[in-house]
Amino acid sequence: MLRSKLVFAVAWALFWLLMVSVAVQDYVNDDGAAYWQPVLWETSSMVVMTMLLLVQRHFSHRHIRLIATPRRWFLLQLAWLPLYWAAFTPLAFGIRHGVYALAGLSYEHDPWAATFVYESLKITVFFSLFVLIEFGILSYYELLEEKLRAEHANALLREAQLQRLAQQMQPHFLFNALNTISSLMHSDVDKADATLMQLAEVLRTTLDVSDRHQAPLATELKLVRGYAAVMEERFGERVAIRWDIAPAASDCPVPVMSLQPLLENIFKHTVEQRRQPTRILVAASVADGALVVRIEDDSGVLAPAAGGGIGMANLRERLDVMYGARASLALSQLSPAGVRAEMRLPCAC
Repeated sequence: MLRSKLVFAVAWALFWLLMVSVAVQDYVNDDGAAYWQPVLWETSSMVVMTMLLLVQRHFSHRHIRLIATPRRWFLLQLAWLPLYWAAFTPLAFGIRHGVYALAGLSYEHDPWAATFVYESLKITVFFSLFVLIEFGILSYYELLEEKLRAEHANALLREAQLQRLAQQMQPHFLFNALNTISSLMHSDVDKADATLMQLAEVLRTTLDVSDRHQAPLATELKLVRGYAAVMEERFGERVAIRWDIAPAASDCPVPVMSLQPLLENIFKHTVEQRRQPTRILVAASVADGALVVRIEDDSGVLAPAAGGGIGMANLRERLDVMYGARASLALSQLSPAGVRAEMRLPCAC
């Protein structure tokens, strides 16, 4: 509201500066020599009009929310017009008479009845113009405020959605990791113990970013490498992971726990389904202001259910909430074998 008051004040001052300039010019054209007189006429009008407008705004400020119902707002403003008719002429002309008297002069004007009618008509025009301008400015700022309220509501909604998704994702990851450790307990206790230590490191890193929805790729990679270490302990020589991370990509922000579902997808649909070794590539690079993350294997076949698990569905929904059309996630079949998951995110780093 401070900005709207400033706009009103500047516009009001410029308007009356224009009125004074026009009055002085007309006075000069009529061969007048006492320039203070037209300045007095318009200044007295400005002082009285400013006073009346301040009184009006003070008492009608509480009706500003009625801007949404223009008819009611205009009717309430028009109710003030009789005050202008009754007060403007006596006050403005009283000031002029007083100043002229101090200067030892007499202020001449039309008979009071004619003066009242003429000034009332003029004031009606000025008042109507002012009300229309005020309505336009207030409507504009009300529109801005409504937009801000909508954006704030949307932000709260996105925050709630992301919180729900994060709460869904964390137990899902923990369940899968514990299931892996449980399987190892029956075959290799030492490996199960080592895997449990890896899981503890992953959970420690998870706690560090638990209050955030985004983290630098370098932080996210700590989670993914921890998860990869857990899975490598479980599958041993059946999996080999290569990391190809461009230095420029490390600072790009990514959704927390966004890479782990992509890697999990490969273990679930490829590594667990075959006995032969599977080679996995985790790569990240920056191109044209976008972070491109690729996680692919050399043996998988794109299955209809590959993108429909909890982790992938969760990730797709988070990307949509956080970035909309600026982000994408695609699964594609490689030739002669293998599946690639490619995620693109905006990155201004």
